[in-house]
Parts: sequence; structure tokens; C-alpha cells
Amino acid sequence: MGYNGVMTSLTLNITGMSCGNCVAHVTKALTSVPGLTVRKVEIGRAEVELDRSQGDLNRVIAAVNDAGYEAHLAS
Repeated sequence: MGYNGVMTSLTLNITGMSCGNCVAHVTKALTSVPGLTVRKVEIGRAEVELDRSQGDLNRVIAAVNDAGYEAHLAS
């Protein structure tokens, strides 16, 4: 996908999710982040692509945390 090398694929570990409603809630929170494309959200995990010219990892993590869950970059 490239976009001048500014797209970054990220995998987040997310704690506090336990059901399909949690997945929907996290998906909604992530889609509100400018420059973020949500690829997959499942219980405990999200795969996204971030356009670093429009946003940063801190904004992504803050969106999940503000939704009531805890996100960390997967290692």
C-alpha cells in the first residue's frame, strides 16, 4: 500500500474485551482516529494501518483507552 512510506501496520493487544459488543465498541473507537484503517478487530486484538502523516500511535491507544479498554502495541 505504501503511500510514500507513511503507512505503518500495527497490531494492538487490547485487554478488557469479552464479547462481540466489545469488538464493536473498539472498532467504533478506532474508526474515529484520523488516518487509521481498521483491518481486523477480535477479542483481545486489533490489526490496523496508520498513516503517520495524519496520526500517531498515542492517538490510537488513547482512542481505545477512552472507550474503556487498555491497548498496548503487540511485540
